[in-house]
Amino acid sequence: MARHTLLLAVLSLVFSPHIIRVAHSTTFTLVNKCGYTVWPGILSNAGTPPFPTTGFALSSGSSKALTAPASWGGRFWARTYCNTSSSNSFSCVTGDCSSGTVECSGNTASPPATLAEFTLDGSGGMDFYDVSLVDGYNLPVLVTPQGGSGQNCSATGCTVDINGSCPSDLRVVTTSSSSDGTTTVVACRSACEAYGSPEYCCSGAYASPATCKPSSYSEAFKSACPKAYSYAYDDATSTFTCTSGADYVITFCPSPNTSQKSSSDQQPASPTTTTGGGDAPLFTNSTMIYTGVQETSWGSAARGTIAVAVLATVSHSLLLRQML
Repeated sequence: MARHTLLLAVLSLVFSPHIIRVAHSTTFTLVNKCGYTVWPGILSNAGTPPFPTTGFALSSGSSKALTAPASWGGRFWARTYCNTSSSNSFSCVTGDCSSGTVECSGNTASPPATLAEFTLDGSGGMDFYDVSLVDGYNLPVLVTPQGGSGQNCSATGCTVDINGSCPSDLRVVTTSSSSDGTTTVVACRSACEAYGSPEYCCSGAYASPATCKPSSYSEAFKSACPKAYSYAYDDATSTFTCTSGADYVITFCPSPNTSQKSSSDQQPASPTTTTGGGDAPLFTNSTMIYTGVQETSWGSAARGTIAVAVLATVSHSLLLRQML
């Protein structure tokens, strides 16, 4: 009888719901609703097992499901205007990871790029996720959890075309092959990338919430996309959480034709364009042209102290969470 009682006690301990935790394999489904091919890139955090793939083509209207390694953390983004050169080197105008191939192989996106960032099974067993414009913007992105629960377990992203209202000093444009001088706005840089000073990048003496504050630029990003990160310390309104057990859908261009980028062989119907001369001087950088840095405004926002941050290789929000 004593042995039977002991066996029951052991079994109740082993199978207690407070002890047993069934592992959930999180599925990310990447959906392309843009009117053109995009090339998603994936970067895993240091010390986190990588996905089997780190980059691939995703044609218009298609989707791809990926199963994440346990407790994965990292970022997704979409590359645009991609092509392979005569020397067989692959590159993209926006979001390029400088690997020379479709696979990013541990490289992150070159700014500007809209980022979807995740930490699975983090503090308290929760998933943490956000959409970030801290590295700038290249196309609309929406993250939608499926399953999971929690007060802040909801969709987030930036679903509008910021390129159409990007300040002239932050625009990234491509030049038409025709002789009319027409250029197309393909991305919008962060003020940190454009100006590079510590107060713009929340670095040095500005590397704290007390000294790095929203600027007119970050406030304009925030106005356009209230749920997305607009600068490094935008956690309060931009970090979302779900109980472990959720899957996630990442949609590029969630509203058809909201983005004005394309692959090299497909053009959107109505690109955001400027004509040669424009409202700021131009200088070339490889296949891209950046409009010159100058005093400018975005809508009604007056230009003030710029404190938009960019962390090129490590996610701002993921880093902060790992420090908790």
